[in-house]
Amino acid sequence: MSLYEIDGKKPVIDSSSWVAPSADLIGNVIIGKNCYVGWGAVLRGDYGTIVVGDGSAIEENVTIHARPGDYTRIGRDVTIGHNAMIHNATICDYAVIGMNSTITDFTTIGEWAIIGEHSLIKRNMSVPAGKIFAGVPAAEKGDVLEKHKVEWNAAKKIYQNLAMRYRESMVKLD
Repeated sequence: MSLYEIDGKKPVIDSSSWVAPSADLIGNVIIGKNCYVGWGAVLRGDYGTIVVGDGSAIEENVTIHARPGDYTRIGRDVTIGHNAMIHNATICDYAVIGMNSTITDFTTIGEWAIIGEHSLIKRNMSVPAGKIFAGVPAAEKGDVLEKHKVEWNAAKKIYQNLAMRYRESMVKLD
């Protein structure tokens, strides 16, 4: 992993988390416990602050940024799918952001909300807790059901376990 300090701000990563060697963490980035930050992810806290809550998975090639003096907050046990972009937003606990989705400035994704793949959450949108949104721009598609929670809890455990496995047994081969 590449860690960069800028203007006295540097990443802080809990020792129980795993960050891929090809991920870049820049400036004021705080990674909680038991997190997974995948290959090619870029978390750019050079202007603002990025906080990733315990147990969250930031999958491969995700980009996260914050505006000057502002925050991007990722709650606990959040899954952010491959190639998603999160910019100056709040993602509440247990939410799921689908692959290739874009979450833009000043948005809030509620607890247990699910954002479908390739969706666009436009500036200042608020996705209520327990709702499914999808599309470009995203619109409400339904409610998060217990079966969704069971499925996503299992997926979250897979990434938490993967972070542990990578920390303990990954060996780079030349």
